[in-house]
Amino acid sequence: MAVITLSDSRTAAEDRSGQAVVDALQSVGHTVVSRHLLTDDAEPLRQLLERLRDDESVEAIITTGGTGVAKRDLAIDVIESMLDVTLPGFGETFRRVSFDEIGPKAMLSRATAGRLGDTMVFALPGSTGGVRTAMTQCVLPILVHAVRLAQR
Repeated sequence: MAVITLSDSRTAAEDRSGQAVVDALQSVGHTVVSRHLLTDDAEPLRQLLERLRDDESVEAIITTGGTGVAKRDLAIDVIESMLDVTLPGFGETFRRVSFDEIGPKAMLSRATAGRLGDTMVFALPGSTGGVRTAMTQCVLPILVHAVRLAQR
C-alpha cells in the first residue's frame, strides 16, 4: 500500500491524517511500502501516481487531502482524470456516513475511489476525523476484495 498526503502546510512530523491511514492499514495486517508528502500541485501528484501505478509492490494508493472545494484542492481533478474506472458509490457512501457525523459540511467533500491500471486508488479528505471515518467504514471493509478485482 502507498499513502500520499497532500498539504501546503503540514510537515511529515505533523501529518496526523497520513499517519491515521498508515495506522488503520497496519492494524489489519497491511504493509505500507511507500509514504509521501506533497504540496497540492497537479504535476507532482500526477507523476507520483504514475510511478506508484507501475510499481508492482503497490496494490492500492490512499491519498489524504485536496478533496474539498478550495482553489488549491486539485487532488480530485488530477486523480479522476487518470482513473480507468471510477467508483461513484465510494464517495456517495463516504458523504452519507460523514453526514451522520458532521452534518451538511459532508457535502463539501469530493472523496472518491477507482482503479488506476491494476491499482486501487482511494482519495480521502485531509481531516483526521474524516480519514478515520473513511478508513473504518469505507476503505477497509472493501480493500482486499477491490484489490483482487482490480488485478484480474
